[in-house]
Amino acid sequence: AFDLSQHDLLDAEHLIHEVVTAQLASKRAGTHAGKERAAVRGSTHKIYKQKGTGRARHGGIRAPSFVGGGRAHPPKPQDFSRRAPRRVRLAALKSALSLLVKEGRLTVVENFELEAIKTKALVSILELLKPSQKRTLVIDAKENEKLRLSIRNQEKNSFLPPEGVNVYDLLRHDHLVVSKQAIDLITARCSK
Repeated sequence: AFDLSQHDLLDAEHLIHEVVTAQLASKRAGTHAGKERAAVRGSTHKIYKQKGTGRARHGGIRAPSFVGGGRAHPPKPQDFSRRAPRRVRLAALKSALSLLVKEGRLTVVENFELEAIKTKALVSILELLKPSQKRTLVIDAKENEKLRLSIRNQEKNSFLPPEGVNVYDLLRHDHLVVSKQAIDLITARCSK
């Protein structure tokens, strides 16, 4: 389903870069702000007469050159979010999954049923499934509450439902463990 030969490798790199930068840009808060001279406190009265003092001419105490004055070109709150086209997002997702398959970093399991909500039990299962202690992304149906609750307080491992699979999360993890049910849902999503 995720064959890298369908895409040129350079195109795949470009698509992945496009989608990841869009995701990271959308995460930015954009709440930074500063006050310009109209927004700071202070009188609008001319501080001294225009001529005859031997000093520079000034119109107000709120000018950027004075302590306590406004900033010349302060940052303003803005929305950095952008969204790549749907076809680009799907192609980047296919490329990222193909890359994981090619590098042998994807493990498919029949199902991921835990007897109880136990982090220790989950860690031992993950150690059997992957070769070393690295960051692992586990993908299974969102109804699997035991798995989600067992993995949520782990620093290296994460859980995602198939609907939430994205390029950034795939790339920032070293290994991917997916249930067969989740693979079917991801394949259906990629074939749209």
